[in-house]
Amino acid sequence: MAIEYFNLLSEEEGWIDLSVDQDLPSYLWNEGGLLADAPIDMEQTFKGNMWVSNKVDRSFNLNGLRCAPNFSVPRHHHNLDELIIVFEGEFHVAWGQDGEEGSQTIGPGEFWISEAGTPYIMTAGPEGVTYIETWPEPMEKLETYWHDAGWVHR
Repeated sequence: MAIEYFNLLSEEEGWIDLSVDQDLPSYLWNEGGLLADAPIDMEQTFKGNMWVSNKVDRSFNLNGLRCAPNFSVPRHHHNLDELIIVFEGEFHVAWGQDGEEGSQTIGPGEFWISEAGTPYIMTAGPEGVTYIETWPEPMEKLETYWHDAGWVHR
């Protein structure tokens, strides 16, 4: 693969709607079972609210992501630690079982580390947010456990 330069903050190039596949075996419902069997609608929740960069090479365990203004990524946790680095805009992150253990606003040039097993909800600021997320293991080992907060329900 050739090395390619691109601007992660570009509005024009490299962004596609986040593909949502509620049937992924790595998407689990926190109350048990697969997300596919949960009473939520992943497509309606994310549609028009989140985009992924098609320029960031996922083989490096990276995702380039962008969220619409004030969009909340539903409460979830992972089986692996996660590092989120904000490039533009801001995220307000609330973590813990009910978001009561802590919260922090993460702005450009700042990062946040989510420890494996810690549930959190992230809400983009009024101008949206552009960020990178990464994990210490290949993404094939990543599991996401979704909680019942922040969803469009079926």
